[in-house]
Amino acid sequence: MSTLKIAVIGAGSISSAHLNSYAKNPDVELVAICDLVEERARRAADQYGARKVYTDYRELLADSEIEAVSICTWNNTHVEISIAALDAGKHVLVEKPMSTDIGKALELQEAVKRSGKKLQVGFVRRYSGSAKVLKQFIDAGDLGDIYYAKASILRRLGNPGGWFSDRDRSGGGPLMDIGVHIIDLCWYMMGRPKVKSVSGNTYHKLGNRSNIQNLSFYQAADYDASKNTVEDLANALIRFENGASLFVDVSFTLHQKNTVSSVNIYGDKGGAEIEPDFVIATEKHNTILNIQPQIDYTGFHFEEGFQNEINHFVNCCLGRAELISPVEDGLEITKILCGIYESSVKGEEVHF
Repeated sequence: MSTLKIAVIGAGSISSAHLNSYAKNPDVELVAICDLVEERARRAADQYGARKVYTDYRELLADSEIEAVSICTWNNTHVEISIAALDAGKHVLVEKPMSTDIGKALELQEAVKRSGKKLQVGFVRRYSGSAKVLKQFIDAGDLGDIYYAKASILRRLGNPGGWFSDRDRSGGGPLMDIGVHIIDLCWYMMGRPKVKSVSGNTYHKLGNRSNIQNLSFYQAADYDASKNTVEDLANALIRFENGASLFVDVSFTLHQKNTVSSVNIYGDKGGAEIEPDFVIATEKHNTILNIQPQIDYTGFHFEEGFQNEINHFVNCCLGRAELISPVEDGLEITKILCGIYESSVKGEEVHF
């Protein structure tokens, strides 16, 4: 059996999902870890058995032993490191969002073409068991023409702080961090239609609510309550060239009873809820039916999603599978994300 020699660039929180999944894949040899903080890179290398540690990704990319990389760095570095990796002859799995800038996303697309290497965008929710099953139903025509989708992830308290709340590094707040996931999942299930226009709003009303006591929430390693330059809430209506539309709203903080997560897809023959639980709604013999598929995980399961994503990337690199989240999809999602911010600033709909 062939093995793929992998390196992980960036040893922050999301890297553990990649490293755990690589460790469970028998076709992977983890060669190196890179992080700006050498101690953190070395700690991850010791834990997962990587033989090499780097603090400069350029030095890592010059290592001819390495065949592919996972890029788990700040959002604003994704394109730069991805292009350098492709030009160095490496396959790339880049975390979402692929880019925070449309022009840079186009540059990355060109780099993929000239390199001939694989680039997979980390749209992990596409790889969940529930998403894979729903896609089979949709592709078979069971839901008919998908014309509308609606998705929300509304945290009542959940600004991670650190680089997540620094717009220069993150590119934005909840829209870039969690909104990208549900926008992509809906768009993928809708058949990846070309975006026509975006009408979006962002709000900076509540800040990071660091004053709240008695209720804990996840905080980034570099959390600093005094620094927050991202939105609290974003919402958008996205129109596609085929006439379909998507409504989305996401928040880091909001005055509401509970945190909620929901993703719904609607077609002319049936609909589906895929988060929080997988249900297909349809009708037969003039009777409405709610169908509950019997699968291991009826919602998004973090470990399953990342394991499936990593396994697929490895298989693509080894020539056993075709990409299902390529650079072209990353570009289209970048257009949507940037369009929402642009629309909010201009106070009007943005057309593509």
